[in-house]
Amino acid sequence: MATNRTFTMIKPDATGAGKTGAITKMIEEAGFKIIAMKKVWLTAELAGKFYAIHKERPFYKDLCSYMSSGPIVPMILEKENAVEDFRKLIGATDPAKAAPGTIRALFAKSIDANAIHGSDSDANADIEGNFFFSQFERFEK
Repeated sequence: MATNRTFTMIKPDATGAGKTGAITKMIEEAGFKIIAMKKVWLTAELAGKFYAIHKERPFYKDLCSYMSSGPIVPMILEKENAVEDFRKLIGATDPAKAAPGTIRALFAKSIDANAIHGSDSDANADIEGNFFFSQFERFEK
């Protein structure tokens, strides 16, 4: 069943380049309501826990190192059809293949430093959002 919430995080390459405001503006202008947002700097250990699903993959160690290399901005977003609409807004993982005007086409440096994460399913959006935010950190009506 589709929900109206998704999870995202602006990655270290984009925060380090000062693109957080521009990306957040695009998100809001696309009709998403920010339910929760904060700026944090992951330790390698916390990055490892977040990406535990990839632990056996060859890129896991580099991914954890990258994600702990600078601040990130995790957010929970709300909009009808949130997961699918947000995936369209951010564009393909490889910015060279991302549609013009998408967040990755505009702000990503490479397939590895691709500016932003977006949950790929409602279930993962819930899991990933709960990793970063307690129920007390979320804005509710």
